[in-house]
Amino acid sequence: MRRLGTSAGRGLLAAVCFAVISFAAIPSFAATKIQHLVTPGGIEAWLVQDATVPLVAMEYAFAGGAAQDPPGKPGVGHLVASLLDEGAGDLNSRTFRERMERRAIELSFTIQRDRLRGSLRMLREHSDEAFGLLRLALTSPRFDADDVERIRSQILSHLRRSSTNPNALAGRAFLKLAFGDHPYGHPSHGTLESVPTVRIDDLKDYVRRVVARDRLKITVVGDIEPAALAKMLDQTFGSLPAKGDLRPVPDVIAAKPPQSAFVPLDVPQTVVMFGGAGVKRHDPDFMAAYINNHILGGGSLSSRLYREVREKRGLAYSVSQSLLWMDHSALFAGTTGTRADRAGESIDAINSEIRRFAENGPTQKELDEAKSYVKGSQMLELDTSSKLATGLLQYQTDDLPIDYIEKRNSIVDAVTLDQARSVAKRLWGQGLLTVVVGRSPQAAARPAAAQPPATPPAPQPAAH
Repeated sequence: MRRLGTSAGRGLLAAVCFAVISFAAIPSFAATKIQHLVTPGGIEAWLVQDATVPLVAMEYAFAGGAAQDPPGKPGVGHLVASLLDEGAGDLNSRTFRERMERRAIELSFTIQRDRLRGSLRMLREHSDEAFGLLRLALTSPRFDADDVERIRSQILSHLRRSSTNPNALAGRAFLKLAFGDHPYGHPSHGTLESVPTVRIDDLKDYVRRVVARDRLKITVVGDIEPAALAKMLDQTFGSLPAKGDLRPVPDVIAAKPPQSAFVPLDVPQTVVMFGGAGVKRHDPDFMAAYINNHILGGGSLSSRLYREVREKRGLAYSVSQSLLWMDHSALFAGTTGTRADRAGESIDAINSEIRRFAENGPTQKELDEAKSYVKGSQMLELDTSSKLATGLLQYQTDDLPIDYIEKRNSIVDAVTLDQARSVAKRLWGQGLLTVVVGRSPQAAARPAAAQPPATPPAPQPAAH
C-alpha cells in the first residue's frame, strides 16, 4: 500500500519504518543521474552513484506481500519478514546478528500488501560481507524452531496490545469494511487465532513462492561502481528462482459508500476513520487527485478539513487524509480523534466539508498554492541517500519511468482547475465509509464511573 506526502492514517495504514545509519545529504535530486544497470546475469537495478560519503543504501522488493498469505492464515508473510534476518545458512541467529553488528550493517525486511520489501545499509568497505549476509538470508533462511517461537511470541504480544489500541482497531475495521474477504481486507500481521497455526513449512513455502527474480525491483544509492555492484547483485540474487509462484489477486473496488461500522472500546478519546474508493497510480487523474487531497486534508495546517474541524469548531487536535494505492485497488483514507461525546459532530463536519469540496472543487488560488507545495516538498522527500533509495524504489514498484523524477514537476503544472474540479466530484462525491472506535454515544453521555467495561472485538493489529 503506497502513499506520498500526507499524514492521514499514519499510525493506521503506514508501513513500519526502520531506524538506520544516518546518511549524509546528497546533491539536489534534479541533478541526480539515475543509471539503469543490467547485470551479466540479467538482474536490473537503478543506481545513483554518490561518492560524497563512503556509504551504500539499497532498497529492494519482491512482488507478493501479505496478499500472498495462505487462505485462512493471515500473518505468514509478516512472520517470514520478521525471521529472514534471524539466521541463515550455517549461521544461527546470534552469529548472524553479531556479524551485522560488528560491521554496522543494517539489514531488515518489511511486509506490505503487495510487496516483501527489504533494506540494506553498509559502509562501502563492508559491501562484500553485507551482500553476502543478504544472499544467505534470501537463499538459505534457517527458520530454526526456537527463533520461530521467539518471534511468534513477540508478534502475539503485539497483537494483544493492539486489541486495546483504538488506532489499530480502526485501521483493521476500515480495511474490512472497504474490502471484505478480499486479501486486502485481511490483517497483514495476522490474528491471535491465525499466528499460532503457522507452521515452519508455511514459512518455507511462502519464500519459495515469493522470493524470486521476476518482478524483483532494486535501487542502490551510494559510493559503489557499476561493475562492482553488478557482480554483487548477481552473487546475491542470481541463484534465486527465475519465476515466483504467486496466487492471482483480483482487482477490487472499495465498498460503495455510505457505510459505517462501530467498534466499542472504553477509551476517553474516540477515533474516527473515513474514506472511500481512490485512484490507482496510473489513472490519468492521479496527479489531480493527489493535489486535491493536499488541499482537502493532506496533513497541512492549511487544509480545508483542518480549518473546519480544528480551527473553526475545536472538535479535534488534528484531522488529515491520504491517498493510498495498491496493485489491485486504491483508497482515500482519513483519520481524526475527538471526545467521545463530540464524535457525531466531528463526523458531520467532515462529511459537510467533503461534500462542499466535491460540489465546488478547489479555487484557483488553492490549486496554485498546492502545486507549489507538492513540487517543493519532493526536494525534502529525496534529500538523503536513504530517502532517495526508498523513493526511487517506490517509483519502480509503481512502474514509473526512470526519468519520472525529472518529469514530475511538469506533470504537476499540467493539472488544470477544470480537471481538479472534475476529479474532486469523482473522488469525493460518493459519500464516505466511516469507522468509529470508542464509547457508544449513550456511554459517552454517562459519568465515567457508571460506564460498563467494553468488550473489544477479536484483537488484531493495525493494517499496513
